[in-house]
Amino acid sequence: MVERISWFSPADYEIFLFFEAHDIGATSKVVAHNIDYNDVYVNKRMRVLEDAGFFTNTNGIYELTDFGRAFLAGEVEAAEVEALDDSE
Repeated sequence: MVERISWFSPADYEIFLFFEAHDIGATSKVVAHNIDYNDVYVNKRMRVLEDAGFFTNTNGIYELTDFGRAFLAGEVEAAEVEALDDSE
C-alpha cells in the first residue's frame, strides 16, 4: 500500500484497503460493515478523506478520485499528503 501519514487514523488505512480491493461506489455504512468499524466513525473519516481529495461523494456514495487511485498506486509523495492536513 502506501507510506504512513501522520494525520491518518487506523480506519483510514482500512478504508483505502477496502477500495483498493473493491473499486466501486459505496456508502460509508457499507464500508464500515466490511471493515468492521463503527459506521458513524467511518462516515466522519470518509468526509475527511473526501475533503482531502481522495474520494468524491454523490448522494452518499463514495468513489475514489483519480488522486485517490494514484495515492493507492504509490504515485503520490507522502509529503504531498501530509500537506493536506487541515487540522492544524
